[in-house]
Amino acid sequence: MTKRLIVFQHGPLDGTGALLLDSARRHKTQLTIIEVWHQPIPALTPYAGLIVLGGGANINQERRYPFLRTEKERIAASIAEDRPYLGFCLGHQLLAEAMGAKIGDNLRASLGVIRGFLTHMGREHGIFAGFEKTMPLFKWHTQMVHEPLPAPLQILATSADCPVEAISVRDRPHLVGLQSDSYAADPADVAAWLAKDERWLAGLNNGEIDPTAILTHVQRYREALRDDFARLFTNFLKYT
Repeated sequence: MTKRLIVFQHGPLDGTGALLLDSARRHKTQLTIIEVWHQPIPALTPYAGLIVLGGGANINQERRYPFLRTEKERIAASIAEDRPYLGFCLGHQLLAEAMGAKIGDNLRASLGVIRGFLTHMGREHGIFAGFEKTMPLFKWHTQMVHEPLPAPLQILATSADCPVEAISVRDRPHLVGLQSDSYAADPADVAAWLAKDERWLAGLNNGEIDPTAILTHVQRYREALRDDFARLFTNFLKYT
């Protein structure tokens, strides 16, 4: 039986991610993409799981991005219904906020490929089944989930750039958030992001961001990033 997942996408230039689309095709999973900035969010009842992607909005910018209000309401309802949830970057932060966590500035802009580390809880969690203890992560953010976390949340992965790289909810392992944008870690997607965010990148870290180096690192780790995302998606489907 074909599984149906609903996906929230946050901007016209953000894309759905080649790695996500490839994994869905491989598993014969139907994705319903909702462009939340201009499309109404349908009833979630028919869907086996919710995937929430990254985006340019900060979580507290509801005046600038009015769609965030409705999206937060639908995410809260989905969590209450215990629907499996997989969030990336902004989607990770939306899950954390819905569970009572605080979101704010990251230690520094975290961009390109960095090294992530599974915690003890991460090594025990099904979403990371088959993963090594360390892994490359594709990052694209300046905001993060802040510690201390509310009691239901547990940290599954961390890094030197960001203490809370992945979370889940205690006794509800089907609710997962990752600060990385691993669904978009294909070199073609990364090149498109570098182009669309050129001005934003130039203003970060005193202009020290090197777009050429970011793309080079993504190409270097291409196979590992692809294989890890495929494994992650397969693991998530087991919860749906």
